[in-house]
Amino acid sequence: MQAVIVKDGKIRVEDVPKPTPLADEVLIKVHKAGICNTDLELTQDYMHFEGILGHEFVGRVEFAADQVWIGRRVVGEINIYCSQCDLCREGITKHCSRRNVLGILNKDGAFAEYLTLPVKNCYSVPDSLSDYEAVFTEPVAAALEFFDRIKIGNEEKALILGDGKLGLLVAQIMRQHTENVTCVGKHSRNLDILKQRGIATHQNGMGLDRQFSVVVEATGNKNGLEEALRLVLPQGTVILKSTFHGKSQIDVSQVVVDEIHLIGSRCGPFPEALNQLEQKKINVDDLIDGDYPLERSDEAFALAREPGTLKILLTPPSR
Repeated sequence: MQAVIVKDGKIRVEDVPKPTPLADEVLIKVHKAGICNTDLELTQDYMHFEGILGHEFVGRVEFAADQVWIGRRVVGEINIYCSQCDLCREGITKHCSRRNVLGILNKDGAFAEYLTLPVKNCYSVPDSLSDYEAVFTEPVAAALEFFDRIKIGNEEKALILGDGKLGLLVAQIMRQHTENVTCVGKHSRNLDILKQRGIATHQNGMGLDRQFSVVVEATGNKNGLEEALRLVLPQGTVILKSTFHGKSQIDVSQVVVDEIHLIGSRCGPFPEALNQLEQKKINVDDLIDGDYPLERSDEAFALAREPGTLKILLTPPSR
């Protein structure tokens, strides 16, 4: 099969053996896969990953020990957990101490014709969702993650920092919790997507210092946290969503003096993400900037790296 491999910081399409599922896994024919910022960082040696990239996907099950799964369209959670460690027994499976992560850590990913994934990680896709919508399940789940961890009422004044793919998703979900939402970004075209949904926008964030009780940092760069601390109110909350190669340099004394709550946020709930997509609560159609055949992944990655680019999809051969 064809697959997009990263090695020594470079990507290339190779012919590799079709994977064989383990006893608890299903074999999935990939229909669509999405390039995200984490994939771009992995090409810069983030996590030191080598292998098949990709963790956002929708596909159809071609083999499963349980026949009921065969033929189903599915999406899948990316954290492959052991079910036996202390964290798993506590129900915190995404932080399993022995976990592998699809396309990120010790598990070949979705930029291929086929992938394997434990059946416990799979979720059936409603027939009403197209592949173009369903491929957003993983990033929508990530955007949803922290809303069950902190209470956001309509009186809260919230700011989303970053107008990339994740920032636009978080802003749309935040608008469901409070009318007082602003997204700060650099790209007029991206911000216009939110304006059309009644969400306030601002370019560069100048003049907005210390106005927001909740700031979601979704810039994807190492300066994002510093910017978020400039914008959040004392005793406010900063949600960190960015992962990147390299380290952030901040003065932590402001966090102490202003009593800022810092919350890291990663993977989220797939059932609610599918529900949000099925109920059309989130606009993802406007977030797609390209759909490339797998063999043209070098062009797809080049476009994905350009500032302001939103979601780029990869489509494997249909053979």
